[in-house]
Amino acid sequence: MIAFESVRIAYPGQVGRAIDGVSFQVERGMITAVAGPNGSGKSTLVRALLRRVPLAGGRITIDESPVDALGARALARRVAFVTQREETAFARTVGDYVALARYPHGDAGTDAARRAVEAAVVRAGVEPFLARTIDTLSGGEWQRVRIARALAQEGDALVLDEPTSFLDVAHEMLVFELLAQIAASGVAVLLVSHQLNLVARFASRIVLLHRGRIAVDGAPDVVMRGEVLERVYEWPLVVSRDPAVGALALVPLRRHH
Repeated sequence: MIAFESVRIAYPGQVGRAIDGVSFQVERGMITAVAGPNGSGKSTLVRALLRRVPLAGGRITIDESPVDALGARALARRVAFVTQREETAFARTVGDYVALARYPHGDAGTDAARRAVEAAVVRAGVEPFLARTIDTLSGGEWQRVRIARALAQEGDALVLDEPTSFLDVAHEMLVFELLAQIAASGVAVLLVSHQLNLVARFASRIVLLHRGRIAVDGAPDVVMRGEVLERVYEWPLVVSRDPAVGALALVPLRRHH
């Protein structure tokens, strides 16, 4: 679906490359997570997919079509993005905000658009908020509304950059459970996240970045290994298996002086 092929990215004035030869694929029907320390290049990959930063080499494709060859509307019809930050100029209602997703299709106000918006609203569980303005929403409510808008685009892929930042435990779980349902419906989900323990529970594949390169790439059992994570995060830790849910979990240790 989405393929990063030997992608290289360099920012002006930066020593070395922000992304240096990264290759992986995001397949339909599963969550592919990109994880890693701050500054490892996670969000840079999303910005490159959005064409907000130029490539110094390699290419990014969607179903083998280069992203650079797609127009803005064509890209939006194929891939929906939930970026890390979003500032809205107007305090519009939730219903109007979600309906903006139909702009790339040019069918606002049609029966097809209404059905798409209604289905997305139900799926994201934001029906109670439709008449409220977006500036009255809590952090968790706002993230679910943003995902609802992305779903209303009806793309084949959903890309999210740190969608659970600043959320409490319950809202984190609500978002991850929703993403698992979306992936199970056949959508390709690309998730950038610091929440490695949640990623290990929900993702089928983890791409762990370190200083712009892939340190390890594979199923959670392959990536969630103490010797690998200690090297990447440069902090003492242990990896254990949670007896309640059976998932691998990273436990950072206190550094002894």
